[in-house]
Amino acid sequence: MGIDADNFFGTYTPRLDDKSRLFLPAKFRPRLEGGIVLNRGQENCIYGWTTEAFGAFTDRIRETPFTNREARNFVRMLYSGASSEVPDKQGRISIPPVLRTWAGLERDVAVVGAMDRIEIWDARRWDEYSAGQEEQFSDMSDEVMPGIF
Repeated sequence: MGIDADNFFGTYTPRLDDKSRLFLPAKFRPRLEGGIVLNRGQENCIYGWTTEAFGAFTDRIRETPFTNREARNFVRMLYSGASSEVPDKQGRISIPPVLRTWAGLERDVAVVGAMDRIEIWDARRWDEYSAGQEEQFSDMSDEVMPGIF
């Protein structure tokens, strides 16, 4: 498969409609037409996974012992707000109220490709976050991916 088929990438700026539905970016729709799992993400964004990617993620989480308090807390936060959605014929999905509140979504959003998932951010929050990461991005390549650059 090519890069388009394997990864989500790019930043798009759709708006929520009056019914809190999000038009998925056209480039993402083919991979998400069978369904998308939404859940709380870090930094108060919403993660959106293909059902296959979420299944693989869930399999990794299952390997964590339930006796580990952090693992239990993580699972509770992750799954208590999770929602499975199927895009309508126009490529829209509903964003449940618990997730809209978590991410502070009102009207303007940013949908960001993040390899095996998408991230849905309040547009203003995304702009602030990405501007704040600019210098760190330049410095982190050796730490995150030693020897690549």
